[in-house]
This record gives sequence, C-alpha cells and structure tokens, in this order.
Amino acid sequence: MSASNGYQRPFSKVLVANRGEIAVRVMRTCRELGVRTVAVYSEPDRASLHVRYAGEAYPIGPAASSESYLRIDKILAVAKKSGAEAIHPGYGFLSENPEFATAVKDAGLTLIGPPASSMIAMGEKTRARQKMIAAGVPVVPGTEAAIETAEEALAEAEKAGYPVMLKAAAGGGGKGMRRVDDAAELKAAFEAARREAEASFGDGRIYLEKYLLEPRHIEIQIFADSHGNVVHFGERECSVQRRHQKVIEETPSPIVDEAMREQMGEVACQAARAVDYLGAGTVEFLVDAHRNFYFLEMNTRLQVEHPITEMVNDGVDLVKLQLEVAAGRPLATTESTRLPRGHAIEARIYAEDPEQGFLPTPGRISYLRVPGGPGVRLDSGIYAGWEVPIHYDPMIAKLCARGPDRETAIARLDRALSELEVTGLRTNVAWLRRVLRHPTFVSGHYDTGFLDAAKDELLAPDTDSLHEVAMLAGAIYSQDRTRRLASKALGARAPEQSNWKNEGRRRGLSR
Repeated sequence: MSASNGYQRPFSKVLVANRGEIAVRVMRTCRELGVRTVAVYSEPDRASLHVRYAGEAYPIGPAASSESYLRIDKILAVAKKSGAEAIHPGYGFLSENPEFATAVKDAGLTLIGPPASSMIAMGEKTRARQKMIAAGVPVVPGTEAAIETAEEALAEAEKAGYPVMLKAAAGGGGKGMRRVDDAAELKAAFEAARREAEASFGDGRIYLEKYLLEPRHIEIQIFADSHGNVVHFGERECSVQRRHQKVIEETPSPIVDEAMREQMGEVACQAARAVDYLGAGTVEFLVDAHRNFYFLEMNTRLQVEHPITEMVNDGVDLVKLQLEVAAGRPLATTESTRLPRGHAIEARIYAEDPEQGFLPTPGRISYLRVPGGPGVRLDSGIYAGWEVPIHYDPMIAKLCARGPDRETAIARLDRALSELEVTGLRTNVAWLRRVLRHPTFVSGHYDTGFLDAAKDELLAPDTDSLHEVAMLAGAIYSQDRTRRLASKALGARAPEQSNWKNEGRRRGLSR
C-alpha cells in the first residue's frame, strides 16, 4: 500500500504500546507515512493526547501499569481486534521485555524493535559484560558474574580498589545502584542495593564495577537492518544526571573529536553485531578523565533523547527508520554518519518541584504556552486542560534546541525554556535554566557528579525571577500612585476623566 505521495508504506496499521510524549512522537511519523495508528490507554489516560491523536484507541485497564501497559495479553488482544500489523513499544514499559517480543512474534505480528535474543543478551548486565568481553569490547573492570554475599563483595572490592559501584544485574535506570568509597560502608550498601534491585526488577542479584573518577556518560546511537548493515549516528553526552537519571543531553559531546567518535562508533557497531541486533539501539559508555571509554550497557530500544541526534543528522527520522527496518527494508545508508551538523541540546521537562526534593506535582494544566523560533523542537504529550496523573513517570515533555555551535544551542534552549509556560502545577523549568547557565555546564568540563556538586547553587532562589517580580511590583505601585494623585487633583471629575486605560486601548496602544 502506498501513501498519497507515492511512498510505499512499511505497514498499513501500527499499534503503539505506550503513552505520553513517546506515543505521540511515534504516531506523528506514522501519520506522515500514511500509516494508521492504534492507541491503548489506562483509565487515567482516557483524555490523554496520545488517545486523541490516534486513529483508534482502546482501554486496557486501571491506572496500575501492571494491570494496563504491562499486560501483554491485553495489548495483543487490542492488536488483533484493531487489525494492526505491527507494534511499536516506545521506551519503558514492555520495550525491552523479551517475553513480549516473543509473544508478538508468536501472534504473527511484527515488533518494531530487536528480537528477543538480543534483548536477553543485553538486558541481563552480567551476561552483557561477558558477551562484550568475548567480542573484544572494552568494559569497566569488575566482576563478570553476580555477587552472592556481602563478604564476596568485600573481597572483590579489595581487588578492584575503592571507590566501587554496586549495580543491579537485571536492569538499569539507576535502580539497585550504590557507590561505595570504603570497606566500612560496603555491607550496608550491598544489602540496600540488593533490596532495591529485587523491588524494581524482581531480581536481587548485584555485580560490582570499579568506579571511574570524574566519569562522563556518553552513548552511541546505532542502527542495524536484517541485511547485515550496522551503522551509527554519532554520540550523545548524557552526563548531566540526577540520581543516575539523565536530565540534559547534548550532541556532539564537548570532549569527543572525530577520531574518538569513529573509534567509539566502531566499537558500538561491533557490540551490536555480537548480539545479531536489529533496529534502533544505544550503546552506552563511561569515559574517564583521560578519555578512555568502557562499555556500560546497551539499551535495546529508542532513547528519550533521540530527537537531538535527528536534529544534527540532517533531520533523519529514527522512528521512520525503525518502521522500515522492521518491515525488512535495508538501511538507506550503509555508511555511518561521522560529522554532526551543528549542536543540539535537550532538556527533560518534569511535573515536579525541585524545591521540595523534586517531588512529583500532578494536577490539571490550566494554561500552556509553547515556545517556537529557529532551531526549537518540543516533543510533548500535554495540552491545556489535561490532568497530569500521579501514576506514571512525571516527565511531560522534552524541549530541544539546535544551533550552528554549542553556545548558540545553549542560548536558544534557555530562551525557549523562558517562553515555555505551564500553569496549574509546578515544573522544573526554572531549575533547568539555572543548570544551563551554570559555569561548569557552560564550560563543557562537567561529569556525572556535576549536579550533586552544584546542588545547593542550583536550588538557590531564582534571582532573575525575583528581580522581574520586584520591577513589576514597582511599576504597579508607581502607576497606582500616579492615578491616586491625578484623582486627588481632579477632585469630583476624577472618576469620569481617569479612564486612561480604555482610552489607550481605543487608540491601539498596548500595555
């Protein structure tokens, strides 16, 4: 089947097994390609933007993800009922679940993502480390298998040398992760990491890595098709993190030159080949102070921060590539992109209050003003009047800016953040602007410890906003004083002749 412009559609109908901004993002590409879309939604998401945007939408259960977005049987039932040919999982939820990948295949549908075997190989962290070592990919020094006891952890830490990092074997995202600086705190950290890993992944196994001093978190966007082609689209710098969660990402990295980019890109492609990868994936590295890089993990899905890669790679649409590769088509290019065009930065917008420990702030959005202008992109799943639910991740949008150089990109993102207005609930927008303006970020010489080191400065009162409020209060006081003096001078005639606001509007003046 072909779209109206003659483009041969990879699929006629796609179900998007996700919610929020990523669901809308996938559906937008589908609409451009003439592919019909199907949404699924939980009860609190009945009025969500992804539901309103899709061609069809079906309820799949109550608020709890375990009863809705994580229910494989319900999603497959909707796919069958709607006649969808393929399922795009977005990120999070079932996107890296090999059981889901297998179930989709067994149902005679196409998963827009890698096969279950690749997810299994890269999803379990110790197995991934073993695979990478066998493939000749550099990894952070540490244990190849999970650690059973705190005593074993102590012995391994002595071998590696402090500081060390304890990590969950079954998953990432900062869950089950603890930095340990000396033997005295290791046992308690080990037990805490194991409890958190069990709660987050149903698997309490922990492994140990050497903690790199002044580490930077840099990832490579790769793509693989079913014809043996594997390419990369350059790196993204993801070192601005809070509690191991990315907050601001940029590309290219301030410390990566062309030679390093080519070397890291080839290693990333090598990692993908080692697990017979298919589709979009991200190979993540830790880079030390001497610019040595080590394999960290591979995310077998599209990343939150993929828009900035699209912006510096001539507007490539990574979701479109996902659809085409899933349909069995070869990549249009078999040569890895080497030189990014310009610079792009993304900030994650959360419904949260930084001054209250970053607690989520669900509520109804009473007013929304969207920024625009050159080089600005907003990916969101929100609108005025929508109720942001408490049940899911509080990220509500991603704001990106691109410029010919890093300085321009930073300035544009700061300007765009100043234009973004979301009223009715608290957001982290003002805090993000302080991060962008901080001398350490502006210099480009930051690492994953930057936000912790600058925590107090970044949570200080917004002096720019206070200054604006003070100026506004002064102006209001001055106008009120002038009006009262005029009224006093005019006496009884004042009420009739002091209507200067209306006169100003009739003359076309604005205030």
